[in-house]
Amino acid sequence: MEFEDFIEQGKVRKGGSDISKVRSLLETSNNHLLFLKNQKIDEISAGSILVTYYEALREIVEAICLKEGFKVYSHEAFTSFLKDKNEDSASVKFDNLRKLRNSINYYGEKVSTSEVESAKIEIVKLIHILKNKYLMEFVKK
Repeated sequence: MEFEDFIEQGKVRKGGSDISKVRSLLETSNNHLLFLKNQKIDEISAGSILVTYYEALREIVEAICLKEGFKVYSHEAFTSFLKDKNEDSASVKFDNLRKLRNSINYYGEKVSTSEVESAKIEIVKLIHILKNKYLMEFVKK
């Protein structure tokens, strides 16, 4: 589905930039990453850790949307937003992570520690790339 379709369906609303919310989302994402930095990934913690890493990434994508004046009410719309920004690789990775997170949250599926280790590396890279490309003016030096 195209990003424009989400706008037409009301799952995305166009408005003005919400800079205070952008800053808040960046701070929350950073706090998630700081919290996760020293967490041990094991069979018990794996799902919760993956979900929190996903949230840190989602918050960055949401911040970019808000900077550009979009309020998004669907995680699927974030995938289309990234694709519209010609971030095809990020779009595919985000969507795969969204599906993995949904399988944990909504279907009670287990995730292996190795999956979480791989996702962790991927998410941290993606966050770094997206922040540097779209949110540098908000990143504290």
